[in-house]
Amino acid sequence: MNISLAVNGTLMRGLELNGNMLAAGARFVREATTAPEYRLWSIGDRHPGMMRVREGGAAIAVEVWDVPAAGLGQILLQEPPGLCIGKVRLAGGEETLGVLAEPALCEGQREITRWGGWRAYRAAQARTGTG
Repeated sequence: MNISLAVNGTLMRGLELNGNMLAAGARFVREATTAPEYRLWSIGDRHPGMMRVREGGAAIAVEVWDVPAAGLGQILLQEPPGLCIGKVRLAGGEETLGVLAEPALCEGQREITRWGGWRAYRAAQARTGTG
């Protein structure tokens, strides 16, 4: 049995922890965006943290992967502390599992929602040297 998983940061293709996805036997399905119900923070500029909010949310860029059920726990255990798996609503209304952040993880961190995704934020950092 396989499970759809939406990822929004370093698990995405070509990024630092993507090898964890591949080692678990996950297969990239498509790029997508969330429903406009999420906010995104940079956690020490090492990885993002995404949370669903009641107001002030935006659509966030994600990748949807097909993950063997046995590999899901392996992926989660290798994620940085404060990240968890929960339900994520995509732009078309579909719900899937996804990587989310615990609220405490985002406290005091830089909000990066306006960039619409981790890749865009990192690209802005590269262009300006700050983000």
